[in-house]
Amino acid sequence: MARQRIDATGPTTGALAPSFTTRDSEAEGRRGGSGSKPAAGLTLVATPIGNLGDISARALSVLSGADLIACEDTRLTGKLLSLLGLSAPLTPYHDHNADQARPALLARMREGQAVALVSDAGTPMISDPGWRLVRACRAEGIAVTAVPGASAVLTALQLSGLPCDRFLFAGFLPHRGTARRQVARELAQVPATLVFYESPNRLADSFADLAAVLGAREAAMVREMTKLHEEVVTGDLFELANRYAERGAPKGEVVIVVAPPVGTAGADAEDIDSRLDAAVAEGASIKDAAALVAAETGHPRREVYSRALRKFRGSEEG
Repeated sequence: MARQRIDATGPTTGALAPSFTTRDSEAEGRRGGSGSKPAAGLTLVATPIGNLGDISARALSVLSGADLIACEDTRLTGKLLSLLGLSAPLTPYHDHNADQARPALLARMREGQAVALVSDAGTPMISDPGWRLVRACRAEGIAVTAVPGASAVLTALQLSGLPCDRFLFAGFLPHRGTARRQVARELAQVPATLVFYESPNRLADSFADLAAVLGAREAAMVREMTKLHEEVVTGDLFELANRYAERGAPKGEVVIVVAPPVGTAGADAEDIDSRLDAAVAEGASIKDAAALVAAETGHPRREVYSRALRKFRGSEEG
C-alpha cells in the first residue's frame, strides 16, 4: 500500500523478538535467516504498514545483507532503513519504470547477487508491479522466496469484524463515480467480503456509490492501522456515506471492507431461511427474528430484515 507513514511509537511498539524456527542451519542460510547473507536471487520482503515494531528479525537480516533493494520510493525506503539502523544500495522499481528497470535487476541476479524487493509499506505485490518481476525470475530459473509480514489488506479484514473465511481484494477504487459504480456492479454477486484501498478524500463519494449498487451492506472504514490514531468505523454503506459527507475526509491511509451478499460466507440462503422460520415459530416478530439471525450469522441486519419481509409477506412486521 503506497505512502504509509512509518510510526516508531505506535500503540503496539514493543521488544523486537519474533519467534521462528528452521529445520537446520543450511535451511536458515538459504532463507536469509539471522546472521546470514541472503541467497542469490529475489527475496520479497514485507515491511511495517506503520508501526516500526512490526518488522521481523528475518526481514532485518535480508535488508541488511542484500546486494540491492528494489523499492517503490527510495526516499521512503531510505527513511525506513535509517530508522532501523541499516544501510543498503537502493534502486527504484515502480509502475512507471518497471519495464526499463527489470532487465537490470535480472542481470544482477543472474550474476549471483541477492536482490530484495519491498513496497512503500506492507507486503510487496499487493497493488504494485512486483508480480512481473517474479514472473520474469521464474522464467529464467532465478530463485524467488518471500519474507512474510504486515499487510494492510489482512489487517483491515481482521479489524473489520466482517466474515473472513472468503474475501476478495479489489485494489484501489476508480476515481470517477461512474467507474466506481461499474466496479460495484461487477462485484455485487461475488460470494465474499470485499476489500478496497481508497483515498480519504473520496471516501464519502465512494461509500455513496457502493451503497447505490450494493444496498445497505455492513461495512467498515479502517485507517492508520498499527499507528497511534488507528481507527475502525463500522455501519452500513448508507450510514458511512452520510457520516463522511457530514464530517469530511479523515486523515491517513484508508481501507474499505464490505460484507458479502446475504446467502454467502458463513450461512447460505437456506440456512438463513430456516433460522428465520425457527425464530418466528418461537414467537419472535419479523424484526426481532431478523436481528437474531443477523447476529448469529454475521450478515447485515438490514439485508436479513429485507429477506424476512419478503419471506413472511402479509405477516405482522412487529
